[in-house]
Amino acid sequence: MSINLIILAAGQGSRMNSDRPKVLHEIGGAPLLVHAMKSGASLEPEKTVVVAGVGAELVEAAALEWNDEITTVRQDEQNGTGHAVLCAKDAMAGAEGDALVLYGDTPFISPETLAAMQAARTYADVVVLGFDVADPTARYGRLVTTGEALDKIVEFKDATETERAIPLCNSGVICADSATLFSLLDDVTNDNASGEYYLTDIVGLARDRGLSAAVVKCDEAETLGINTRMELANAEAAFQSRARAALQDDGVTLVAPETVHLAHDTVIGRDSLIEQNVVFGPGVSIENGVRIRAFSHLEGCHVSSGATVGPFARLRPGAELAEDTRVGNFVEIKNAQVAKGAKVNHLTYIGDADIGARSNIGAGTITCNYDGYFKHRTVIGEDVFVGSNTMLVAPITVGDNAMTGSGSVVTEDIPADTLALGRAKQTNKTGLAKRLKDKLRAAKAAVKKDLKKDK
Repeated sequence: MSINLIILAAGQGSRMNSDRPKVLHEIGGAPLLVHAMKSGASLEPEKTVVVAGVGAELVEAAALEWNDEITTVRQDEQNGTGHAVLCAKDAMAGAEGDALVLYGDTPFISPETLAAMQAARTYADVVVLGFDVADPTARYGRLVTTGEALDKIVEFKDATETERAIPLCNSGVICADSATLFSLLDDVTNDNASGEYYLTDIVGLARDRGLSAAVVKCDEAETLGINTRMELANAEAAFQSRARAALQDDGVTLVAPETVHLAHDTVIGRDSLIEQNVVFGPGVSIENGVRIRAFSHLEGCHVSSGATVGPFARLRPGAELAEDTRVGNFVEIKNAQVAKGAKVNHLTYIGDADIGARSNIGAGTITCNYDGYFKHRTVIGEDVFVGSNTMLVAPITVGDNAMTGSGSVVTEDIPADTLALGRAKQTNKTGLAKRLKDKLRAAKAAVKKDLKKDK
């Protein structure tokens, strides 16, 4: 059975005390909305509709950046979850199969749970995701059941004391046939304590029509919604803990797991070793058998097997390290390819460059790639030795097996097998150092004498 997603992302999130829409606050380097979209994408939906409201342009841009094939619609007035889903009705026109309603501020519902909801549609017309609450005073809507059947959902503020004592709570996530969902929503009213149109009312309406409703249960942690900065921080901690555990289960060694910070899309191969205080931004993939040493920062890069990075290294977007490369302390690499066996070990910036196989880049080397207006590329061939403190002024090409002398400023291409020297000739002035020191020492003594007189 085909399935479609409706993701509600229109809320203000006033308790976040932020000018940014709530669903755009990040966990693991990605907006909450993207986490919800990724989870739903595991079902391979035919259509995905994101309902935006507050900060709609920003929300739409974030959603389309992740998946440019989705549809976005707007809920200009926030009149409840039922009204929000109805805003997607026109966009869902002609969509066959089921509709699954998700929330942009609920990032942790697993693909397995969503698959279980989809499977439950084989025996129930409406499927609701529920969980047993640990805190009986929690202000969640309650799921009222008779045996295996779900009778209705009661919002907490509208519930009786008996209903509030029910441990089975509503996550808000609902799955039903698309046509049935919108037909039921057409009958929803706002006759309740909030004066809003509740999506949850469709369960009671479905039962009144003789349709069946069922509950799929998940762990309460999956349904965590983000409403405050504290909840955001707790969610980040929960995400990091799960992501670290997953890597360790996959054969990655984390020397001090609690100090390693991962992104939502970090990929690390087995038998890689990650030392203390390493930060992974979005877009990082690490192959098998890599060592990332302490205090390194990586984002938007790829590191091949056998490579070593760090300590105190930074790989920026576009950095591509081939097998058995070495990138050492206080090295920054951006938009550059480093070929197999090459070494960039100390105090170096490599930007907009290609480094050939087995080449050695000396300490303090800089590819001078930016002229204030345009970026230019540096191409270094194979088996090149770049001396320490070399400035390579791009655009420039260094041929295979060439060398540069330490302290050179290179402004012209270097042919293969050539040594380039781009520095002033050294001149030694015999005795001048002593004479200068004596002069300065005398001047300093005179200053001290004058200060003493003034006192």
